[in-house]
Amino acid sequence: MTPTKKTARIAGLLYLAVIAFGLFAEVFVREAMTVSSDAVATAAHIRNAGVRWRLGFAADLVNLICGLPVIAFVYYLFKPVNRYLTILAILFAIVSNAIVAANLLNQLTPLLLLGNDHWLSAFSPGQLAALSLHAIELQEQGYAIALVFFGPYCILIGYMIYRSALLPRVLGILYAIAGACYMINSFTGFLNPDFRNPLFPLILVPSFIGELSVALWLLIMGVNVTHITDSPSGSPLATQSSSSGSATAA
Repeated sequence: MTPTKKTARIAGLLYLAVIAFGLFAEVFVREAMTVSSDAVATAAHIRNAGVRWRLGFAADLVNLICGLPVIAFVYYLFKPVNRYLTILAILFAIVSNAIVAANLLNQLTPLLLLGNDHWLSAFSPGQLAALSLHAIELQEQGYAIALVFFGPYCILIGYMIYRSALLPRVLGILYAIAGACYMINSFTGFLNPDFRNPLFPLILVPSFIGELSVALWLLIMGVNVTHITDSPSGSPLATQSSSSGSATAA
């Protein structure tokens, strides 16, 4: 097994971790514990299951930590295919991750507001509950903003997967569709007067399929080493294939 293929499998494992931790934080913590339009009930859930809410926050942090090596591998793998598009894609991913990291402060806010600090006595329980739910809504919108930047990353990487034949071309198509769906989901919510998204969650099913497919392929199959030469410096060199039409190193 070549070094590149081993690295690809590690990246696939980390990518699966990103998906798993992200699903846990979003589906089993935030969505499960948030009662829409009922601040008091949401506050009660957070008070009664504060450890679970903290675990969701920790899962998002681990998500970001695991995602950074995946981004580094994507740069390592696709830079020889098209240097400029790869750099552009990585910039989109970095901005997206930075927004997610800063936005996690909104997820901590309910724990602070529903705590036992003496200054909280200046607010009524109803006010603290309302402020907590507002923070959760801000977190949701901040995450949607992050996906606006993650979408182009997926589209660009999907395009390079399709052109390079390092992975099956169908995965490139699925990955690009995932990015488009992320962007459609976010803009649909932003442009709706009450920020309600009638497409959610169905619009994100293709996104889940696209990301999961790439992660599983990297973990199980790695990359197509017939299109890669591991150079002495450790940088993969994508080779031109007359049958696949893959791009040469930029």
